[in-house]
Amino acid sequence: MMLPRIIPCLLLKDKYLYKTIQFKKPVYIGDPINAIKILNEKQVDELIFLDINASSQNKAPNFEMIENIASECFMPVCYGGGIKSIADIKKILSLGVEKVLISSFAVENPTFIKEASCIFGSQSIVVCIDVKKIFFGKYEVMIHNAKKKTGLDPLGFALKAQEMGAGELIINSIDR
Repeated sequence: MMLPRIIPCLLLKDKYLYKTIQFKKPVYIGDPINAIKILNEKQVDELIFLDINASSQNKAPNFEMIENIASECFMPVCYGGGIKSIADIKKILSLGVEKVLISSFAVENPTFIKEASCIFGSQSIVVCIDVKKIFFGKYEVMIHNAKKKTGLDPLGFALKAQEMGAGELIINSIDR
């Protein structure tokens, strides 16, 4: 029997950790390095850091912060937020991060998933799909921190991301 893997997902905003409710009302909860030290002690299996404003504010990844995070972690790290180029991925992976997470840019440019997975391998590419319930039990993919509707069906996009080479998918419920 496989044991469950513990993979906390921490939300970054302006170099600090935040908690949100339905992608709104961010509340400060602390310093990422302190959280990493606690999670190192708890021996979590992997850690995901998401810069929640990078894509919606068109900001590039904060490479200095990413390097600090990667140097403190005793577990594999995945980083997402503001990734829009192969050069971004190359730089992030060179800093000690094992995986990159692409969300809004993957929806806007699905061929980027294929390009990235061909260069870095599917095991390094994670696609996050933010979904929101719309009506009659249907769901829609949202981007830019749930500020922009896409009209895409989550299952259809998940299959496309897999076909394009995503090694992992994260489905993120905006409603929950």
